[in-house]
Amino acid sequence: MRPLARLRRTGRRSRLRRFGPLAALGAAFAGQVAGAVGPDAGLLAASTAAGLGAEMLLHRRHRGLSRVLSKARADVMVRHLIRDLLLVAGLMNLEPDGPGRHYLPLCYGLLLCYALYFACQGAVVKVRRSRALPVLTRNIDASALRLRPAPPALLARRPGVRLLATGLPATSGLVATALTGDGRWAGAGVALSVLLAGAGLAVLLAWLLPGRRPAGEAEVLAWFDAWLAVYRPTVGMYFSGGTSSAYQANMWLEPLAALGGRPVIVLRERFMMQKIGPTDLPVICVPKVAHLMRLEQSTLGVLLHPANSGKTSQVLRIPSIKHAFVNHGESDKLSSCNPYAKAYDEVWVAGPAARERYARAEVGVDDRDVVEIGRPQLAPIEPYAGPPAGRPVTVLYAPTWEGWTDDPGNTSVILAGENLVRALLADPGVRLLYKPHPMTGSVSPRAAAADARIRRLVGAGRVRDGAGPASGRSAKDRAFPARADGAERMLLQGAPEPGRAAAVAAAEAEREAAYWAALGPREHRVVTGAGPSLYSCFNRADLLVSDVSSVVSDFLASGKPYAVANTGGLSEDEFRAVFPTVRAATVLTPDARGVPALLDAVRDPSKDRLAGVRAELKEQLLGPADPPSPVRFAAAVEALSARAAARGARVPGPRGESGTRVAGRDG
Repeated sequence: MRPLARLRRTGRRSRLRRFGPLAALGAAFAGQVAGAVGPDAGLLAASTAAGLGAEMLLHRRHRGLSRVLSKARADVMVRHLIRDLLLVAGLMNLEPDGPGRHYLPLCYGLLLCYALYFACQGAVVKVRRSRALPVLTRNIDASALRLRPAPPALLARRPGVRLLATGLPATSGLVATALTGDGRWAGAGVALSVLLAGAGLAVLLAWLLPGRRPAGEAEVLAWFDAWLAVYRPTVGMYFSGGTSSAYQANMWLEPLAALGGRPVIVLRERFMMQKIGPTDLPVICVPKVAHLMRLEQSTLGVLLHPANSGKTSQVLRIPSIKHAFVNHGESDKLSSCNPYAKAYDEVWVAGPAARERYARAEVGVDDRDVVEIGRPQLAPIEPYAGPPAGRPVTVLYAPTWEGWTDDPGNTSVILAGENLVRALLADPGVRLLYKPHPMTGSVSPRAAAADARIRRLVGAGRVRDGAGPASGRSAKDRAFPARADGAERMLLQGAPEPGRAAAVAAAEAEREAAYWAALGPREHRVVTGAGPSLYSCFNRADLLVSDVSSVVSDFLASGKPYAVANTGGLSEDEFRAVFPTVRAATVLTPDARGVPALLDAVRDPSKDRLAGVRAELKEQLLGPADPPSPVRFAAAVEALSARAAARGARVPGPRGESGTRVAGRDG
């Protein structure tokens, strides 16, 4: 019962942390109303101070709740205006002879403060537009564009905090007048707030002067064209996606960098520039499709696509570029043989299993367009070195996310996750690592709730036998000034020093090694965020428990035992027949009854009857070991580049010729 009681206490604390600031803010406004109507100067002053404290707590620790209030038209400006009006009303009621006219100038001063606030907001919009370049870059020298640091974050990026800071003197002066009866305090406070707001506006307007603006759109695009002509890219990776999807592109950074030639990374969303991991490759972000078409004028011959997106169709219109779909992992799910794949010139897969999957799916992909390249990312995965001896069994539970449909078989988190975790934690000889998919809960509230409960279970069952790993920043993260916008980051991330990416990778490896060294051998852990990578978790695990997903296919490279949860309502025979990746797995039911026997097989290899099947399935899913996957990947790029060059030689006219991409095999 102790873990359950701990979970209940954790839930109560979570609700208190979530709704406590909102309750405090409401109580502060209620106190202000009572103090103004009473009137009671002490209550009015105390409630105002409490309200300001709640505001700062919202902005520092509860920004999500602050955004909810803004959507309800109760943003910080409205709240601050109400607070000041209640103070003025209280002052008028505190007058023994009735409201005096000398408070009228205070009202005019407050109105001027808010007018200057709105003027600052307008200036911020103008400054942001002037700094929103049509093309953003990383690892490219952009000094010719006259880039400068962004305005201070307090002025340009934090309007709520700016209003609280500039309005604090006026609010404090009104409170002092309510307590002392001396109107000079209010007058001085309002005057100081007007000066601060006016100074902020002047600073923002200075960023709009011709000498402080970056290059305009036409100049930036001309610079971009010139860079393409000088760099002469040969192969690139095209990526577009949401905030949590960058992992799909990041897994291809090292294989792309190892190709040689002149690779480039093409993005479409501005926020994605900082989501892409450490690399020395040039990174360009081209948000508008009209500007994207300038790639047609370049030497770029091949684009690799790790994912499908709505914006993929825009780049497919460029006829001079050949497109290959490389995916971000392979599994037996329908999403791994999407009909969208037939839009590409070629579909690159890991091994024969994926080729057969496309043939069975009949989604219009010609078998001649399927190229087997293996999985060049899997080199860091260490092979099976035998059962754990003299130490606990490390189990990695890495379920996939719920997907875009309500199919219960997509993820085990909802129907089986808690049972699996309880069964694993019940064995004192198990150390559990829980690494959920980064998109878990993004579609289904049930998945989000189940994931939260699993995290609490792992935390409640944690056995502390050491100080634990430090939480620090990942070596992949780069600290920027709080004010930094896209243009300033572009300035700071110019041409890299030689070997920078290798140095960052080495530092990241050291950080992960320190993480595992600090983690006790029996300590359970939720691994997310800046925690170790999935492949690093593979190397620490003796057993994987997962779903039908690409995680299973990649884990097969290690040769270690794995289990797959069957939550789709199929019998075990049907489950194995429908999903070939399960052929070498132990199948677990939602009630997790098979966990004890599974752990016995991990501890005693003589009970592991699937070792030979895993070796066969590994070649079926990932292809042969010789030639190595990186070699096959490079050969596929070279062959597709030759097709692009052959098409260019056959089709007359400049590379800038408009038109729709020629479908099918043409070279």
